[in-house]
Amino acid sequence: MRPQELVGAEVYDTRGDRVGKVATVYLSEESQQPEWVTVHTGLFGHKESFVPLAGAQTATDGLHVNWGKDKIKEAPRIDADGRLSAQESMNLYDYYGIPVQRAGEPGRGQQGRMPQDRQTQGRGQDEMRARAKGDQRGRADDQVMTRSEEQLKVGTQRVETGRVRLRKHVVTEEQQVTVPVSHEEVRIEREPIDPRNAGKTEIGEEEQEVVLHADKPVIGKESVPVEQVRMRTEEVTEQQQVRDKVRKEQIDVDRPRPGSVK
Repeated sequence: MRPQELVGAEVYDTRGDRVGKVATVYLSEESQQPEWVTVHTGLFGHKESFVPLAGAQTATDGLHVNWGKDKIKEAPRIDADGRLSAQESMNLYDYYGIPVQRAGEPGRGQQGRMPQDRQTQGRGQDEMRARAKGDQRGRADDQVMTRSEEQLKVGTQRVETGRVRLRKHVVTEEQQVTVPVSHEEVRIEREPIDPRNAGKTEIGEEEQEVVLHADKPVIGKESVPVEQVRMRTEEVTEQQQVRDKVRKEQIDVDRPRPGSVK
């Protein structure tokens, strides 16, 4: 497992879920073999989480580690800007539950003999843990108090904010349309008769009837489609500020007053 091949590799947890990309590789000081990697996690990948390579396997798609995604994201926050101190190493070992005598062995679920480079890596981890534990014993006489504080961890959660429905209803309105219509009218035309063609007539009463016609507007209705209304959603990203109260511990030193100790 060469360090230059790990940087930028995709990291997958025990279930095959993607965790992030490898940012930094940490080598064992004794074996000079990769021992820890940091992975970009958190919102927008701004956080780096330490992951042990114990039990990890490389594949064509990336690096498969022996830990769950949530476990990796909640690892102790350590600045990935230099060497790991003995205390930082102890904190990481304790968090991942790696025993001192088995720091280099594969995790649960792995079977078979480890490759030679994994065995060298395991020995380097054992030596580092032993040295760190020795440093702790050397300071056993010191009075140590640990100070803790709360830190805000902000994420996002998808919640339902409302519902929009398309509803169609009928309204009635007045419309006025101008329609051309025509009608017949009676016009009287008088023409003189040529005496040569008049013939003989008798005087009497006579009646003739002419039928008149006219156009009448007829109203009809037809339902026709005129437009379509489509509803779609789109993502809009905005910045919001969150605020909350956090607690932190403060350590005070109560010194004896002069003359109070005899």
